[in-house]
Amino acid sequence: MCGIAGFWETRPPTFDARALVSAMCGELRHRGPDAQDGVWLPEHGLGLAHTRLAILDLSAAGAQPMRSHDGRLLTVFNGEIYNFHEVRAELERSGHAPAGGWRGGSDTEVLLEACRAWGAQGAVQRFAGMFAFALWDEDARTLTLARDRLGKKPLYYGLTASGLVFGSELKTLTTHPGFDRRLNTGSLALYCRFLYVPDPHCILEGVRKLPPAGLLTLRAADLAARDLPGPERYWRAEDAALAGLRSPLSGPEAEDAVLDALRLAVRQRMIADVPLGAFLSGGIDSSLVVALMQEQSAAPVKTFTIGFREDGHDEAAHARAVATRLGTEHTELYLTAADARAVIPDLPGFYDEPFADSSQLPTHLVSRLARRHVTVALSGDGGDEAFGGYNRYLAAPRLWGMLGRFPAPVRRGLARLLRGPGERLLAGAYGAAVGLLPVAARQLAARDKLQKVVEALDAQSPEAFYGRIVSVWPDVSGLLPAAVPPSCLVDAPPLTAARLPFPAWMMLMDQLTYLPGDILTKVDRASMAVALEARGPLLDHRVVELAWRLPLDEKLGPSGGKLILRRLLARRLPPEIMERPKQGFAVPIAEWLRGPLRAWAEDLLAPQRLRRQGLFAPAAVGQILDEHLRGRRNHQHRLWALLMFQAWQERWLG
Repeated sequence: MCGIAGFWETRPPTFDARALVSAMCGELRHRGPDAQDGVWLPEHGLGLAHTRLAILDLSAAGAQPMRSHDGRLLTVFNGEIYNFHEVRAELERSGHAPAGGWRGGSDTEVLLEACRAWGAQGAVQRFAGMFAFALWDEDARTLTLARDRLGKKPLYYGLTASGLVFGSELKTLTTHPGFDRRLNTGSLALYCRFLYVPDPHCILEGVRKLPPAGLLTLRAADLAARDLPGPERYWRAEDAALAGLRSPLSGPEAEDAVLDALRLAVRQRMIADVPLGAFLSGGIDSSLVVALMQEQSAAPVKTFTIGFREDGHDEAAHARAVATRLGTEHTELYLTAADARAVIPDLPGFYDEPFADSSQLPTHLVSRLARRHVTVALSGDGGDEAFGGYNRYLAAPRLWGMLGRFPAPVRRGLARLLRGPGERLLAGAYGAAVGLLPVAARQLAARDKLQKVVEALDAQSPEAFYGRIVSVWPDVSGLLPAAVPPSCLVDAPPLTAARLPFPAWMMLMDQLTYLPGDILTKVDRASMAVALEARGPLLDHRVVELAWRLPLDEKLGPSGGKLILRRLLARRLPPEIMERPKQGFAVPIAEWLRGPLRAWAEDLLAPQRLRRQGLFAPAAVGQILDEHLRGRRNHQHRLWALLMFQAWQERWLG
């Protein structure tokens, strides 16, 4: 894993270009502490920066920036190509291997020769991995930016006063002297709605995020015209979903195919020249990944988990039971609320854009724990979106099926009734009855999710219903009076996706939006802040494509999702370890905001501060803060979004 950055000037720079390359390396040192290097090509106006976290081929033969053997191509590359041995063998069979032999054993060298043989698009279509790279072609005088299919590795880009700048993190773009650091209020509105800024938007004006499966080839004329073309997509999740519908796979054949695909994905992600381990929460996904790792390892796998002692927030005991059964070398660390809160001041530095999924705290803390022992850690991310793990895939169709029978005016009236006092009554009733509810219903009825259901009651279609339940702030007009949110995929989904059944449609939308925008952003920044490479076997595009071939009844059942993964895990773990409600990776933000974080929150959200900034309506913010502090409503997610933005703004915009 590494960090990449660069710039392309359309005229001779008035700044020290070599110093800028060095500054970019400095901003990404945490992503690649093993080496920082760059190159300045004044004849092309091109600067490329790279910081290295050495995982494969630790020798100088794996160093970057790296040139192809014929000297034509130059790259800086972040990520891993897990099937690079197969791609290398194909190059050799087809007569495209380097004439003088391979320099070393890195996947970067294979990437370059694959791009030389088949072009960038032909190469990335062969790669199975996580990556973002920039490729300079000396002959064509083009710069190509590329990102992996599901968006595991980030890549920002934008125009400066004199050309183009790009990087793994937004902070590298801001080092360029010609970069204008201005807030994009439309993106801020999207952030408040979702708790993250969705691709391709960015919190700063003039910057884009290359979307998953994006491939962007630029020429000097594009930069000179100040009009960048849109990226191509070399792979589409919606196409994979529809192809799966046309070629279904079920029964024992499906179970065997999924097991084989997962074994391969796990095995390829265990290839490393450095110590390797895994995150283990005790849930279905991480437990299955660790089980398959242990089956393919001659030594006990190193596993890591953290625990919190607050009720409802601790998974360490479940993880310990799984580790004991599988025979892993397990490390757990119980943290206090103070330990987690101590990380909060660092979050704006980890996340160049405001980001408000509060599980960012435990994700960073478990990464920090793992990094003391290993350099690579496998995770279970991606299983929920591919195999139907989120409760909404079961609950939303049922709810919409009931609500859709009532006329819109009736639903609007019910929504008004249930907001405020009605919601408090429902929350109280839930608290009294929770012990009597079935496990599957407990998550649906949890208080913070109840608020989303109430907000969604007056939706006009199932797609709009989904849009409401995935929105923390469905309508931000009262919060940000001057902001006009741009279009996003949640409101303008791919037209072809309409052919999918509603639960499958939701899985696809999560795969296109929530997965790259929230989950993968969280894991990348939380782990790379401590130079830990996180690898997700369930995010392998071959696994994802296979998952789309599974009928819904192979994924969703009356009591929960991921049925096929549960069956695979049942071969390895007893029922008493497996069967427990989906809990998530959360911290007690609601309680902290009424207790130890109250003064911090009141200071950042003080009316005079908000009026001076001129973004948020002080009355709207004051109302939700007051309601939360008094215990009248649970506004933890909305308040955390506001607080993370305020902290980010202080750090990056002053």
